[in-house]
Amino acid sequence: MIVIVDYGMGNLRSVQKGLEKAGVEALVTSDPKELKTATGIVLPGVGAFRDATVNLKKRGLDEVVIQGIRQQKPFLGICLGLQLLFEYSEEGGSPGQGYPQGFGIIKGEVVHLPRDVKVPHIGWNLIHKQKEAPLLQGVPDETFFYFVHSYYARPKEDVVATTTDYGINFASSIWKDNIFAIQFHPEKSSEAGLKILENFGRSCR
Repeated sequence: MIVIVDYGMGNLRSVQKGLEKAGVEALVTSDPKELKTATGIVLPGVGAFRDATVNLKKRGLDEVVIQGIRQQKPFLGICLGLQLLFEYSEEGGSPGQGYPQGFGIIKGEVVHLPRDVKVPHIGWNLIHKQKEAPLLQGVPDETFFYFVHSYYARPKEDVVATTTDYGINFASSIWKDNIFAIQFHPEKSSEAGLKILENFGRSCR
């Protein structure tokens, strides 16, 4: 059973429909018990980093997701679901008052896009492959994907699977062991996005 984590943020149904189009059944749930029995975990998200961490903790989902990742269950993080893997985010914090903390599974932080580009970064943009991650099989280099974000992840370890140029060359996807996470939205990215979702479903079998 693949589960889509419902913590009250993001268009979960669109992710579920995208998986269905790719031939992958998935359950939307906020029940920690169902997460514990999942064979694969999808963590989507649209919105503010701090709100996401508060909602996850309030529903008792943060530790369950972390446990699932550490148990080597296939994990797909989408947009905010990628950023939450990192140690902290500048979004919703300040140097003096501190920053909201993420899962800390990937070393690094989440920072604001350059101030000299239009923010948020909305629309189609190219990915440039740095590694041949399993979930990118069948996705050519320099394929267009759909982005909506104002912050980006800055890893401190060798996990970058693709990069994208938008005022800066940022990590648009990461891959480490059972973890694959993307800044773009596969459910809004036509056939290429469906291919990633199909690959994820295959990895969970």
